[in-house]
Amino acid sequence: MLIGNCAVAYVGQSFRSDRTSDLGPFIDVMSLVAHDQAEDETDECQSLRLKTLHRQSHYPSYPPCSCLASLIGSIERSITKKYQRETSSRKIMSPPAATSGMYKPTRIEPEADGHAKLKSQVMESNKATFKPDAATHLKPIHFAPIKEHQVQRAMVRRYFKDMEDRAISDVIIVGAGSAGLSCAYSLAKARPDLKITILESNVAPGGGCWLGGQLMSAMVCRKPADEFLTEVGVPFEDEGNFVVVKHAALFISTILSKVLAMPNIKMFNATACEDLIIKPCPINPGVQRIAGCVTNWTLVSLNHDTQSCMDPSTMTAPIVCSFAGHDGPFGAFCVKRVASAGLCDGLGDMRPLDMERAEDHIANKTREILPGLIVGGMELSEFDGSARMGPTFGAMLLSGKRAAEIAMHSLQQVKVEEGEVVGLAK
Repeated sequence: MLIGNCAVAYVGQSFRSDRTSDLGPFIDVMSLVAHDQAEDETDECQSLRLKTLHRQSHYPSYPPCSCLASLIGSIERSITKKYQRETSSRKIMSPPAATSGMYKPTRIEPEADGHAKLKSQVMESNKATFKPDAATHLKPIHFAPIKEHQVQRAMVRRYFKDMEDRAISDVIIVGAGSAGLSCAYSLAKARPDLKITILESNVAPGGGCWLGGQLMSAMVCRKPADEFLTEVGVPFEDEGNFVVVKHAALFISTILSKVLAMPNIKMFNATACEDLIIKPCPINPGVQRIAGCVTNWTLVSLNHDTQSCMDPSTMTAPIVCSFAGHDGPFGAFCVKRVASAGLCDGLGDMRPLDMERAEDHIANKTREILPGLIVGGMELSEFDGSARMGPTFGAMLLSGKRAAEIAMHSLQQVKVEEGEVVGLAK
């Protein structure tokens, strides 16, 4: 097809410029290409080549368009036949590594009785030839026996038990990035009695904190965020006014392992917050209060436009801490929903980068923007219209820590029954 397309383009160009005399050599070249690409030419192709060369010597007397059309069609048919011969000889389609001379994969071949018999063909080269010395001989590993249904039941039982248990939570944290995990760590450490549930829309928690700026490794944190790093146990290099963690993943993996090990924390990743539960506040009847989250599996949330009637689930909590990040897939979700529900004057939209102003604003302005909804991290910059901070993470850590302090204070002020605020604490 490629040769044919090139030929058609050449013909079109020649006719537009009235250079039909240029087509004679081109016909000869095309016939030679066809000969080279079909090593076992058919009699038809050989005859075509001879006719083409004959026509070249008497070129003015032949219409170039019909000659080329015939040539192109024959070349394409010849190449197609060769491709079909080559592919028909292949028994299976597998990556090169699976079809190399070192290994022949398992094939299913029909037997005389019509049934399929599994035939395993293993070459001598597949057999282990390495013979370790007695001093370096490794003891064989044998796993304990297990049934497939045991694996399934072990996962399903725990997952849905957790879902049932966390249908009523004390605090829901939306977003498991650097700010959300810092909030969860600080809150669970100070209040081990609270049921803290984390919702993360991605499969992998950590948000944008697996790397530093422009996909580089180092993580920069301005002081006094170094105190939180020390508390969590993350090593760093001191650069005066700021510190550097050698790889951002070192921080996120360290705090993630500590958070998930805490018995009062449960994280549901690959789970999106699709909506907010909003009810009249029992303390101030004229005010709306955030009373929990509407959840769904992320893959379902991403396909509401392809399949209807995929209803979500719910989780009730008197406090929701949102760290959904700046605008993007599921980004700034909670403040966007608050704005669309008419519970605020609109979003401020994140402003251009200014590190010094941005970090101070995010750390100091983390707050309860509505009863029951605490917002921090980069989501707050979308709500307030503050500057973006760029590749420095100190404010994210301290914003999460401050949100935990605000959540504990708010819980002390209200009376909660079955996950809902029913009045003021006595």
